[in-house]
Amino acid sequence: MNTEIYFVRHAHSDFSLENEETRGLSPKGWADAQKVTEIMIKENIEHIRSSSYVRARQTVEGLANYLDQEIELDPSFVERDLASRDHHFDKPLEAMKYVFDHPTFTFPGGESNQEVTERGISGLRNAVAKYRGKKVAIGIHGNIMTCTLSYFDKRFNFDFWMNTTKPDIYKITIDDEFNLVGFERLWGMK
Repeated sequence: MNTEIYFVRHAHSDFSLENEETRGLSPKGWADAQKVTEIMIKENIEHIRSSSYVRARQTVEGLANYLDQEIELDPSFVERDLASRDHHFDKPLEAMKYVFDHPTFTFPGGESNQEVTERGISGLRNAVAKYRGKKVAIGIHGNIMTCTLSYFDKRFNFDFWMNTTKPDIYKITIDDEFNLVGFERLWGMK
């Protein structure tokens, strides 16, 4: 019995490391979150999980309200810390590419891609086990989403991450043996 997971990458928020957990959506983010809700309603979602970070929760909040459901918070899906919050990168994109190219490498105070992948897969396994055969939306962040998907296929890499948008929606289908048997992008499709 296949389980359908909808990774909903959060909509736009104004970047700030000082309030990583609590920063909410920008006005553009809220407008896009409404479009996310419209898409997701058509998918007949049955359950909603999310990163505990505010911007991820807010992106799936409209769907939760429509379904009259609480959002189940799952810390497995919070965004990765590339390094400690006080660590400065002169070239952050080069640093991000480096960790994708060297999955066990860790910057000071950060998580390696391997650690992020393991955390994301643990959360995904839990969701699939709990909601086997159901349709589940997961409010998530771009980096953890990409690392989690990379467990199944190495095409989910730095370039894939760079080409995702805020928001974004990816429907993945997982079979009983925890294999990825379906992948479809829903955001931006006509």
